[in-house]
Amino acid sequence: MTNAKSATAAQTVFPIIFAVCFVHLLNDTVQAVIPSIYPILKVSLDLSYTQIGLIGFALSGTASVLQPIIGLYTDRRPMPYLLPIGVVFTLAGVISVAFASHFLMVMLAVVLIGIGSAIFHPESSRVAFLAAGPRKGMAQSIFQFGGNAGQALAPIMTILIFAKVGQFGAIWFSFASIIAIVVQFFVGRWYAGYLHTTQLDRKQHAKVVKANPLNRNATAFAIFILMLLLFSKNVYTAAISNYYSFYLMEHFHVSLQMAQIVLFVFLISNVIGLLIGGALTDRFGRRNIIWFSILGTAPFSLALPYANFTVSIILLVLVGLILSSAFSIIVVYAHELLPGKVGLVSGIFFGISFGLGGIGTAFLGNLADTAGIPYIMQLTSYLPLLGLLTVFLPTDQKLSQP
Repeated sequence: MTNAKSATAAQTVFPIIFAVCFVHLLNDTVQAVIPSIYPILKVSLDLSYTQIGLIGFALSGTASVLQPIIGLYTDRRPMPYLLPIGVVFTLAGVISVAFASHFLMVMLAVVLIGIGSAIFHPESSRVAFLAAGPRKGMAQSIFQFGGNAGQALAPIMTILIFAKVGQFGAIWFSFASIIAIVVQFFVGRWYAGYLHTTQLDRKQHAKVVKANPLNRNATAFAIFILMLLLFSKNVYTAAISNYYSFYLMEHFHVSLQMAQIVLFVFLISNVIGLLIGGALTDRFGRRNIIWFSILGTAPFSLALPYANFTVSIILLVLVGLILSSAFSIIVVYAHELLPGKVGLVSGIFFGISFGLGGIGTAFLGNLADTAGIPYIMQLTSYLPLLGLLTVFLPTDQKLSQP
């Protein structure tokens, strides 16, 4: 792997960034397998929508609670070789999914996968931050690209594997976890070398990071606004990712394979949107892109529940392109608000993303059992209107003041 001294010279260490991007792809492919096989689990284990929602809550809730704790702890005591250990939990979880014979076994399996993700995201995001040199936004976008690409692959895997062999097909994803363990071992070795070379502790690292010009109350309020924006984004995304396949099959009477193809189109639009958002940030500013990403989705999300099948696909593409463009920018924006706390910020914001998605999945699953899938599609279509709250975020110019 690339010598750690590259990072100390404020250079961008692309091999490391691409390595954590690749592992992010593998990790999130495994994680996204769970919602992608909901229709199969529902039939094979005779689950209700409420139970499906609880599975999503267990997966996301575990990661949500643990990520900030792990991020805070490793800010103080870095643990480079925690990286491969995290993927071991993911490996155990995906094997358990393959052999699960009842609801509680699936719950245990997704908790293991959640633990693996809780370890992976804050620590790998920190590695991307350290390897970025001066290109923090670009490095975070590349890192996020891997995760979004992994999520987009899951519906295709459902078509190629699960639709043919059922839930036991999850066993094939254990190979992805094994590859990720190997790559994370080498990333951990680079990370350990970086720490040894630079001898950075938390206080020293804070000294080289530009101070936040906002006072404590203004910073707390800005963080709160970012969390509300993540709420709108992630709960709406959870509604589409977890339940839109059911909506397509019930409302338009399409096959499981066709529903998964449509979901793939949405998720791959997320991948492209992430890259577009990262490219436009330098030109138009972080706050403007965040504003456009959340609020700009609203016209299309509001029209989606009332569109025919063909128009629905077009609207999903537009929603995916626009809505996904801001997450990596929100994380970098939060890094600027809380300088020197990379692990904590990454843990909180990745944790919030998982947690809100999990809570939304559980709530919407219960609501679907009582009110029906079309109702939750209509209800959640209003969430992007919360993008209006972006007006309360400090401008880029204000954050850049000395």
